[in-house]
Amino acid sequence: MARKTKAEAEQTRRQIIDAARKVFHTLGVSRTTLEKIAQEAGVTRGAVYWHFKDKQDLFFAVREHATLPLVDQVDERLLDAGQADPLAGIEQALLRIFTVLEGDPSARETFEIMIFRCEYVAEFTPVLERINGSCDDLAIKLQGAYRRAAERGLLRPGLDPALVAQETVYFLTGAVDRWLAGPEPARVTPAWRALIAQHIALRRA
Repeated sequence: MARKTKAEAEQTRRQIIDAARKVFHTLGVSRTTLEKIAQEAGVTRGAVYWHFKDKQDLFFAVREHATLPLVDQVDERLLDAGQADPLAGIEQALLRIFTVLEGDPSARETFEIMIFRCEYVAEFTPVLERINGSCDDLAIKLQGAYRRAAERGLLRPGLDPALVAQETVYFLTGAVDRWLAGPEPARVTPAWRALIAQHIALRRA
C-alpha cells in the first residue's frame, strides 16, 4: 500500500474528528467507542489509533478544533491594550462567542457535548481540569481588560478587576449553558444581546 501524503493524512485526521463529534453528540461520550467512530468516519480502527492514542485524546482534538479559532477571536478583543474602551471590547468578545456558536453548527455541537454529553469521571477527569484551566485563562484575560478600563476611569469605582473578571466567567458559562439548553433553537436574539449589554453596563462608571 502506498504511503499517505501529509495532506491525505491530515484529511483522514479531520474526517475522524468530524465523525467523533457526530457520534459523541448522538450517543454521549461514555457510550461512544472508537469502533463506532471508525465506522462513522469510514476508516479502520487502526487508522483511528494511528492519529489518536485513545478516546480522551480524540475528545481533546474535537474540543480544540472548535475552541481554538474562537479563542483567537475573543483574544483579539480582550488583549488589545490600545483599545479606548476595554469594556466595549469585553462586550464584543462575549457577544462573539454566541454569534460564532449560532453560525457554526460544529462548534455548537462541540459545546453541547462538553456541557451535556460528557461525564467527567475516571479517565475523563483530566478533561474537566483542562476545561477549568481554560476558564482560568479567560478570567486572567478579562482581568487585564477590566484593569485597563479602571485605569481609563471607565470601571465603576470600588470594583475589583479580578473579582469582576471571575463574575463575568460565571455569567458566560451559565449563559451559554442556558442558551444551548433552551427550548428554541440557539439564536442571538435582541433579548440575549440586551442581557450581555446589561452585564457590562452594570460595571461602567
